[in-house]
Amino acid sequence: MQRMTKQRASIIDLMRSRPDFLSANDVHELLKNTGQQVGIATVYRNLQALAEAKEVDVIRQEGTDTQLFRYCADDDHHHHLMCRCCGKSVDIIGDGFEKWAEEMAAKHGFTQLNHTLELYGMCNECTEHDTPHLAK
Repeated sequence: MQRMTKQRASIIDLMRSRPDFLSANDVHELLKNTGQQVGIATVYRNLQALAEAKEVDVIRQEGTDTQLFRYCADDDHHHHLMCRCCGKSVDIIGDGFEKWAEEMAAKHGFTQLNHTLELYGMCNECTEHDTPHLAK
């Protein structure tokens, strides 16, 4: 990890204070709104370094190439269930998926398997709001 600069500390503090996934642009805007002067390139660089250090989770926004970041205190391998409407996310452990992935890799002679899995859908609250006739 690189040295702790004022900008890096500000980014880490912001990420720790937010439960949601944020784009680099979101982080930049939130920092600007609090009066902190940090360049967008600095935000990108620091978020990438935090991702490499596994201090933040990184996913791709559904249907785009935009990376989204979220502070993650959990060192265990996990996946994400994401609401495509409100952005709510839930960490999930996919034991069945993990076993299947390992079996498929072995079947095809692959080793050193690495993967990410994000599942996108609508959370209960958004489903009820979007389709009231389906609510309880």
